[in-house]
Amino acid sequence: MSGVAVVAGVIVRDGRLLVCERPPGRPHPGKWEFPGGKIEPGETAEAALRRELHEELGIDAAAGGTLWRTRHCDPQRGVFDLEFVHVARFAGDIDPRQFAALRWVEPGELLTIELLEGDRDFAEGLVRGEVRPPETSIRSRRG
Repeated sequence: MSGVAVVAGVIVRDGRLLVCERPPGRPHPGKWEFPGGKIEPGETAEAALRRELHEELGIDAAAGGTLWRTRHCDPQRGVFDLEFVHVARFAGDIDPRQFAALRWVEPGELLTIELLEGDRDFAEGLVRGEVRPPETSIRSRRG
């Protein structure tokens, strides 16, 4: 069974990770997630990440490496193949264009907030030490 391919950006500042709150009117309102979205047909994960982070946060992002992959089945929306990618650097000021709120959290805090289930797999991997979060995402002044 093939799932919807999704890329999520992992942006790190001073050891904290950026999570975003889903707004009212979208599926799972009030839940927290890593920013990103669907990978369109013919699009690479890196290109989708750049496009999605520009649309959602108003930044020009450059992908680092893939940190985690997982598959999640949402009973209401189907199967999602999620790829969590470190945002190595970005230009611009982070603006929650499509979110109710933004938060910078310690890796351990991820398990105390109401994350989307697919994102929770990644958070648990961080806490168990199966994936090491990058030190930082470099914010450049260009752009």
